[in-house]
Amino acid sequence: MSPPGNVRMPGVDPTPLVRLSTAYWDSQVFLTANRIQLFDALAGGPLSSDELAAKLSLLPRHAQLFFNSCAGLGLLDIQNGRFANSALSATYLVSGSSGFMGNAVLYSDHLYGTWGQLEKGLRQAAPVLPPQSYLGGDAQRIRAFVYGMHDRALGLARPLISLVDLRDRKRMLDVGGGPGTYSILFTQRYPGLHSTVLELQGVVDVAREIIAANNAADTVALLAGDYLTSDYPGEQDVVLMSGMFHRESPATCRRLIAKASAALTPDGLLVVSDIFADAGGASPAFATLFGLNMMLTAQDGGVHADADVAGWMRDAGFGTTETWNFPPPMPHRVIIGRLA
Repeated sequence: MSPPGNVRMPGVDPTPLVRLSTAYWDSQVFLTANRIQLFDALAGGPLSSDELAAKLSLLPRHAQLFFNSCAGLGLLDIQNGRFANSALSATYLVSGSSGFMGNAVLYSDHLYGTWGQLEKGLRQAAPVLPPQSYLGGDAQRIRAFVYGMHDRALGLARPLISLVDLRDRKRMLDVGGGPGTYSILFTQRYPGLHSTVLELQGVVDVAREIIAANNAADTVALLAGDYLTSDYPGEQDVVLMSGMFHRESPATCRRLIAKASAALTPDGLLVVSDIFADAGGASPAFATLFGLNMMLTAQDGGVHADADVAGWMRDAGFGTTETWNFPPPMPHRVIIGRLA
């Protein structure tokens, strides 16, 4: 018998439910730390709690609780009573570091309030955060969005380049190519390859800065347009569509594949990179959550199964397709279709 006063618990451990109910605590600590540039404040070396609070204009008692939480999450180390960036934060969260992800994290920060309206998103046809709010007329917001895309793309482009062989390819069309990051790195990897980035005018204006800063203006051209309605220049050896399909319906994805096919040479490649689900759509967990994120931010946003996309390619005349997973922890996959 159980001791008096003890409550017999069911056989299923409720710990995952408790963890889920407070998971946003972790996120908000991390997002806030990045937003207030905590990690830049520690780039010069360890500081006491009071020194760090003063540097960031925070209330000392409140700041101590916050810094301790950051340490508990592995974002900070405590060295002789002083706070310092952990190896993880020093590598990825200090401005100017080669692996800097701060702008990409800001994108998630901007979506925090949107996710708080998930129930609303499930009950209305329009996205909670319409694309015009970050791709509309606000030049500063567009700029932040494009630089955030650039930071994310830097991390994604290198594994993508390792999975896609473009030797002997001369002309690439980078559809919806955002800041041009993929085109920059592909043309650097493959001398003789030239790429054209098709993007909205507001994005093109910012991408031009990024391309110039990477000394790629001679190999990466910009073409202002809408990938849904604009004509694609023909005679391309490669068409790259990265991070697009999650915004579009299956019918639109099929139409984009057809447009890519028409733009390619007879032996051309279509490269589609995105976050894809397994067949059936219920795994992996990150992909399912990403689908919700897109539902909240795009009219037809969601997540597609890679097997479905490969099937759409074959229906459009691509004789062979192959699918590759990015190396962990990246959740992305790439599908390569060959016309011949």
